[in-house]
Amino acid sequence: MKFLDWYLKIAAVSALIGASMELFMVKTGFCDDKVTVLESEKLAWESSPEAQAIKDALNPWKQHDPLERKDS
Repeated sequence: MKFLDWYLKIAAVSALIGASMELFMVKTGFCDDKVTVLESEKLAWESSPEAQAIKDALNPWKQHDPLERKDS
């Protein structure tokens, strides 16, 4: 490949940046406190009846799904 060395450099730099971000989050405790709270709030919201109603209202394929099931 003509640009293999360029792709390898980009992959190495990207991995280094990602690893440094993870290390920063672990060192500062960001992962433990903030992310845990955000994830639990997100899961609680997604399982609520309001969120399900919004998902159903915004689903453009809700009329197409029953038709496909009848044809199958």
